[in-house]
Amino acid sequence: MSLPLTGIRVLELGNYIAAPTAGRMLADFGAEVIKVERPGTGDEIRNWRLYSGTTSMLYRTINRNKKSIVLDLRTEQGRQDVLDLAAQCDIVLENFRPGTLEKWGLSPERLSEKNPDLIITRISAFGQTGPMAERPGFAAVAEAYGGFRNLVGDPDRPPVRVGVSIGDSIAGLYAAFGCVMALFRRQAATSELSLEQRSIDVALNESILSMMESLVPDYLAYGVERERTGGRMEGIAPSNAYPCNDGHSIIIAGNGDAIFQRYMETIGRPDLGADPELAVNAGRWRRRNELDAAISAWTMLHSRDEALAVLDRAGVPSGPIYTAADIVRDPQYRARNMIQTFPVDVGGETPVDVGFVGVVPVIGDASIPIRSLGPDLGEHTAEVLRELLGRTESERDA
Repeated sequence: MSLPLTGIRVLELGNYIAAPTAGRMLADFGAEVIKVERPGTGDEIRNWRLYSGTTSMLYRTINRNKKSIVLDLRTEQGRQDVLDLAAQCDIVLENFRPGTLEKWGLSPERLSEKNPDLIITRISAFGQTGPMAERPGFAAVAEAYGGFRNLVGDPDRPPVRVGVSIGDSIAGLYAAFGCVMALFRRQAATSELSLEQRSIDVALNESILSMMESLVPDYLAYGVERERTGGRMEGIAPSNAYPCNDGHSIIIAGNGDAIFQRYMETIGRPDLGADPELAVNAGRWRRRNELDAAISAWTMLHSRDEALAVLDRAGVPSGPIYTAADIVRDPQYRARNMIQTFPVDVGGETPVDVGFVGVVPVIGDASIPIRSLGPDLGEHTAEVLRELLGRTESERDA
């Protein structure tokens, strides 16, 4: 199928999660993404969660549909190659510590000299301006600064982290969105855009902050400091995880006013459904402990599958808490091509068939195919140097 970003070329100078996530999204929808990696080790996530073989599934996932070239940006030749490649790209995407590109002679101004139409998207811990701009920081720190970490976990315990690099991934989403906005603006422009208009500045802490809903307005309007609520969402009830008698737990989100009444009928507590105080969410939140106790008493009478079947018939939103094993067996994901299988070298005698999560969002009725997994280190160096710079590696090294 024709992909929306076909014909767009991206030079990715990113490492780890954030910029590569943005590059993955652009590549998924057709952009030619050329990933620049350091000699020898490449992107560090090649070795993250590496259980066997030489390249992690994390790297294969985040860098799918891309090309990998090896350049040494510590050398004059490597930096010149970046400038020459940027001259033939639509976007440069990077997530180095602010000041790093400038130190290497690859500042936005210098890149723009080579290509006055170039979109430059930068991801950093705290943005390119402000008193904290030059501070380093990973997503864990940004999640704390953005207010996210303070709300994750139980109220009587220290804050915890979610099981994925959520701050990096959200920043990557914003960076990809920024790239597409800039492309649209460039296309619609009747005159050459300024460097400022072509510059996208994504901060990890601000990306997290933007996801915090009404955290700040609630504080400023009502003096409310939100607190950790474990499996609940503050101010919304009943919505939680509930244990079943087979050792599993299920999620039930019965917090809508109309849903709540039939929910209580379903669990044999019509008295709660008819209680005037519980007819609205504010009252249910005040009595959340009572409601959760009543719901848990019911779920503990059933297995996971039994409870979910009863709730489904009653139209009460609910679902299992999936593991990876559950996900790969799920018919809904399969129907929408959300698990796509490739043979992968994991260090054994023969490749292993491995399922990878499909492309989101869906265009049409199912995920578009992944074209290739994250490449081997430097797999496309010769190809890119030949096709874009018109020279062989031996000519470049001479």
